[in-house]
Amino acid sequence: MRISAKGRYGLAAMAHLALNYSGGSPITIISISEKMGISKIYLEQVFALLKRGGLVLSLKGSQGGYQLSRAPKDITAYDILASIETSMMEPADKTVADTQPKLENALQELVFDRLDDAIRASLAEVNLEDILLDIEKNSSPDQLMYFI
Repeated sequence: MRISAKGRYGLAAMAHLALNYSGGSPITIISISEKMGISKIYLEQVFALLKRGGLVLSLKGSQGGYQLSRAPKDITAYDILASIETSMMEPADKTVADTQPKLENALQELVFDRLDDAIRASLAEVNLEDILLDIEKNSSPDQLMYFI
């Protein structure tokens, strides 16, 4: 499965916000851009989609930035990708509906619907808290992260 750069950057940026969730302070796009080496302009597009999806809150002003709208355990990979990868979540196009309707129905029910359901279920099983726990588990002592 191929996820676009926006989808991958969205997952990474949301994980970064989750790392800083307990601090309660908003994080600027510039700081995320510098930390992750992602274009600021590209991140602005990603965050517009995340905000539209209700996953982040934006705070304006000199102390502004973005923060998660819910706790990391309440935001799944599916939530993030559904906000960004809108075409990935659309139903499959009809293949041979006009000429072979029975074949079309079989393909839809046995392949495409099952695939969609499996992807949704798999992505819904992973939340931002799981990602943070995996980062912590795989961090060696010399790679400690310090947060203020």
